[in-house]
Amino acid sequence: MAHQSTARPEPSRRPARDLIDAVLANMRQNLEPLKYSVLAPSQYVVYLHPREYERLEGVVPILVEETTRALSEALDQLNRRSGLRRYVARVLGGPMPRVQSAGGGWHVEFVADPDGEMTEGDIMIDSVLVLPPGPELGAGERTRRITTMHSGARVTTKETTLSRPKDASAVFAHVTYDDNAGQHAHDLAKDSVTIGRGGVSYPVDIRIVSSVDVSREHARIRRDAATGHCFLVDLSSLGTTLNGRHVPQGYDEVNGSKRENGAETPLPDEARIGLAETVHLDFRMVR
Repeated sequence: MAHQSTARPEPSRRPARDLIDAVLANMRQNLEPLKYSVLAPSQYVVYLHPREYERLEGVVPILVEETTRALSEALDQLNRRSGLRRYVARVLGGPMPRVQSAGGGWHVEFVADPDGEMTEGDIMIDSVLVLPPGPELGAGERTRRITTMHSGARVTTKETTLSRPKDASAVFAHVTYDDNAGQHAHDLAKDSVTIGRGGVSYPVDIRIVSSVDVSREHARIRRDAATGHCFLVDLSSLGTTLNGRHVPQGYDEVNGSKRENGAETPLPDEARIGLAETVHLDFRMVR
């Protein structure tokens, strides 16, 4: 009797050109219209499964070159004055804003997934759009990050926007803690600081090296720029404590996804923040 093979089929390999097309799609999702121009993100990081990266490693310099060329060509196409663009410009009574790279050029990087979260054939792209402070943008700088994950035929998108005041060097609090990597100290200068184990698709400001009891995105410290008061938001599965007491969960489960519900707890000038009773952070305001 013949024996059936139980070997798993090799995952289908994506053509390298798919990586370039995915970067272009990400760029189009992260455009920021201003009054006189439209900014496109200039920074892109493309994450691949380690085996996929190993297969392409020898051609990465060519991939970078062709991706930057494709980005420039995409901007040229967006800036062509088609009949529709001429009509819109006539209706609006002025020239159509020109699309340009926010950094004046392109920075594209291809890296292997460092967290073991991706399967072979997946593509994940982070683009970062830094909007400098100015009259068009208000008082502070904003950084917007668009993460697109291509897994088979499914594409998911996650957007994160961080704002900070003009005087970003003004530290308003200190955080110290011990984790599996040793002792750490952080100065807080942003109005929103996310804490957790982090990961490729979970950008955090304070990355905790710990067991999986600590969530990828476990908690957030929010500073009210108008009052200077700070608040703690629990984003975790196993809970967050403030001076030994559990704080309300800051999200609701809706159709299998998390939606923040606005629940937050005021932070005193000195506090001890517990992450799933596993790691404790000492928080202290600067006055």
